[in-house]
Amino acid sequence: MLVLLHFHALGFTPVELAFLFLLYEFAGIVTNLIGGWLGSRFGLKITLYSGLALQIIALTALTLFQPSWAVSLSVAFVMLVQCLAGIAKDLTKMSSKSAVKLLVTDDSQSKLFKWVAILTGSKNAIKGIGFFLGGFLLSTLGFNHALHTLTALLGVTLILALTFVRGDFGKMKTKVKFRHLFSKSAAINRLSFARAFLFASRDVWFVVALPIYLNEALGWDFSTIGAVMAAWVIGYGIVQASSPKILNSKCATLGCNVAKLRLWAFALVATCALLFAIIYFSLPPLYLLIGLGIFGFIFALNSSIHSYLILAYTESDDVSINVGFYYMANACGRLLGTLLSGASYLLGGLPACLITTTILALTAAIINLRLPQQTKPNPTT
Repeated sequence: MLVLLHFHALGFTPVELAFLFLLYEFAGIVTNLIGGWLGSRFGLKITLYSGLALQIIALTALTLFQPSWAVSLSVAFVMLVQCLAGIAKDLTKMSSKSAVKLLVTDDSQSKLFKWVAILTGSKNAIKGIGFFLGGFLLSTLGFNHALHTLTALLGVTLILALTFVRGDFGKMKTKVKFRHLFSKSAAINRLSFARAFLFASRDVWFVVALPIYLNEALGWDFSTIGAVMAAWVIGYGIVQASSPKILNSKCATLGCNVAKLRLWAFALVATCALLFAIIYFSLPPLYLLIGLGIFGFIFALNSSIHSYLILAYTESDDVSINVGFYYMANACGRLLGTLLSGASYLLGGLPACLITTTILALTAAIINLRLPQQTKPNPTT
């Protein structure tokens, strides 16, 4: 949020803003794939520490930026720093998500779903606070002082992790060859493919286009935009954490959760179409906020079931490999969404972004129809 709002204020176009995040998302593709392999060889504790340390380096490097630089130099520099930040973020996320499978030691599907939901929901609630802090700190402290503040917070987090994270977990019993990273089951391949289109459908309108629209078309200031985005992401996280109760997953089987995913996936498609209608017919901003809330609720349920299924489909020995592959697909979707966001907004504003969103969400829903409903993953097909 800091980078997006700051460089928008400096006069960067939507396409230039989208380019700032391209390497960030591309780094996620590579990092999740290689990070899963590293986690399986050296343990998840190492990848967790590395991610936190790299993020501190990235934030510190960003303070070197000077507004007087040429646009081409500015874009290139920020892209490289964001690339480092993308590596950091995905090393940390992959480590945390993989650890859940190892900590839930029994075979209870409902218990696994519960803890995946708690971790994912709390992560997104913290992310929402970050959205608010980005807009608030930029408005009150300025760009560099905001970065110093965030760097200090991450430094405290790294110290706490070094102090309290114990044990050596995540290593595979046998060394995995790098070529085996792409040898996935049909279930994991399909789920990862659906995940890519799901997150592309969100990022194509939410991450870049919506904040610009709120600033340009509605005249909202940075703090207000940050607060609205924060409220959305925090609410999204709360829904994710509560998804086992919302979906009544206590008595659910794997097959039942797949069936629920298919239902909620098509509900998301309908919501995307509704949002397009709100913008196309120029309804008051309140309707957009209501539509945004409905989208967040349904998207959170889709994402939560996905996060459960990747762990349900995989074996404990392969968890960091499979989770890394899955989040590589997630990063592919975010990269696709970021690319399409700037281009769609430039061609037709937020309505064009929402048309693209609807198409991507529909693609994800169709792929979900091919997900298997058995506990064990299928052999690769």
